[in-house]
Amino acid sequence: MKRIKMIKPFMALTLSMILTLSMAACSGSDSNENENKSESSTDTGTTKTDDATATAPATPSAEEAAWKLDTSPIELSWFVGASWYAHQWGDSLNSKYITEKTGVNVKLEVPSGDANEQLTLMMTSGQLPDLISMGSWETAVKKLWEGDQVYALNELADKYDPYFYKVAGDGTLKWYKQPNGNTYGIPNDSYSPNLMHETGMTAANQTFLVRKDLYEEMGKPDLSTPEGFLGALQTLKDKYSTYKGQPMSPFFAQGNVPYGMTEYLQNLLAIPYEKDGKVYDRMTDPDYIKWLKTFRSAYEKGLLNADFLVDSDQQVEEKTNNARYFMMIREWTGMAAVNPMLAASANPDSYYIAVDGPQNSNGDSAKLFPGNMDGWMVTMISKSTKNPERAIRFLTYLASEEGQRDLFLGKEGETWDNVGGKPELKTDLVNLVNTDIEKLEKEYGVLDTYWMMRNPVIVNQWRPEKSPVIKQMEDFANAQADIDSGIYKGLDPLGDSEVAVNWAKISQNWQEVMPELIMAKDDAAFDKIFDSFLSRRDKYGFVQVMEYRQTELDARKAKMAE
Repeated sequence: MKRIKMIKPFMALTLSMILTLSMAACSGSDSNENENKSESSTDTGTTKTDDATATAPATPSAEEAAWKLDTSPIELSWFVGASWYAHQWGDSLNSKYITEKTGVNVKLEVPSGDANEQLTLMMTSGQLPDLISMGSWETAVKKLWEGDQVYALNELADKYDPYFYKVAGDGTLKWYKQPNGNTYGIPNDSYSPNLMHETGMTAANQTFLVRKDLYEEMGKPDLSTPEGFLGALQTLKDKYSTYKGQPMSPFFAQGNVPYGMTEYLQNLLAIPYEKDGKVYDRMTDPDYIKWLKTFRSAYEKGLLNADFLVDSDQQVEEKTNNARYFMMIREWTGMAAVNPMLAASANPDSYYIAVDGPQNSNGDSAKLFPGNMDGWMVTMISKSTKNPERAIRFLTYLASEEGQRDLFLGKEGETWDNVGGKPELKTDLVNLVNTDIEKLEKEYGVLDTYWMMRNPVIVNQWRPEKSPVIKQMEDFANAQADIDSGIYKGLDPLGDSEVAVNWAKISQNWQEVMPELIMAKDDAAFDKIFDSFLSRRDKYGFVQVMEYRQTELDARKAKMAE
């Protein structure tokens, strides 16, 4: 799935988070918390490099972070598998501070096109970046692990930095442990169900959004039924077809066919992932088919155009920034920068709010994906690196509470102050959160600028209060989050195995078929196209895909029960 930055995002980091999260579900959570507190009390985050080096132990220790053993200058390349990621290291105040403190300068690299394709080319050439962050669902992740292209983090920790285990935690290492006993990646934004139940932090970011002013002028129409949905689109066409001299786009689905119009829409419809312990074929669910036909009907009547199926990222950004979408199936985190901007514009009610969107025939509330143990992206250390010891030590630092504070808040006294024993971002920077997030990230590099190792369990305690135009969306998503459904995320086969190749063929064909379904001349033509797809799906090996999903689900349930 491709994540769009507007994004979500939301979003988005990591090692310690998984650890702490996982540990929250294990008996060792109290000791882990005490260790973090001890670390925090002995290092305020402003320790000078020379002082740290002078007092550091001579050899790696399970009780002391090993990055302090060597803070000499070094550069590590870091591939971030998101083409939209636009930040650099060394430009911002915070990245300069971390480099000065640790000696590590980071050369960030992003794909110019598809991240999987570019990484595959790198694997073929044998020239991989030192660090790699890729979506946990991406096929390249499995290829890296199965192809012996990345180090086992546990083996590097044993050799160079046993302190890693204190900040990574048993839960995370177990969750990502492969059949050979090794763990090759550590996730960001990872949440355990127990932690979500205890804290109310669900990390849900899926929402159905509408432009506030138009929605309210229409009398807040019911968008949860096909009839209400089509009626609102008709009203838009009749009364609000243009905005500031430009045509309005009635609808947008994030990630297009593979995400917004498939998995995401199915979650809005609360379609189950399993029935009676067996993985359910959501694609053939009657409510899902009914809503796809609703979109077909809207297209036939001229209430929808094809732009939601073909718009480029640049077109999406331009329309979003100018409030030219009416309804959106979109992660609210992608609107975190846009909504405040729209609320401060000449038309302050042109921002977006979350409302009930399409629902199933029973009128059930949406069952939105929460966070899960998989997290968002996983970070790995490639075997192409010439400095595996500095790489694992840098990751350990970033995963620790000290590193999370540095990465999220920056340097004490420079970007944050200790107020009543609690770190708080300086007031002028808080103002930038709501007025100019791009300046905050580019010049200061704090909060979610460098999210690759973000651990929300740690950093959310320091996050400034969100503005009302953002909090409304977040609260709505949290209220409809299906906390225990995170276990179903990422059940599809990845990598180069036969079943993974079969699933790739099916997925590709579905992307081609969806536009045909939406633009079918009538329901009979829709049925014919869909039945033909199902036949091809069977020929491509869908039975094996379902068997794989079942095996994966059973294994995940077993892990959660440990």
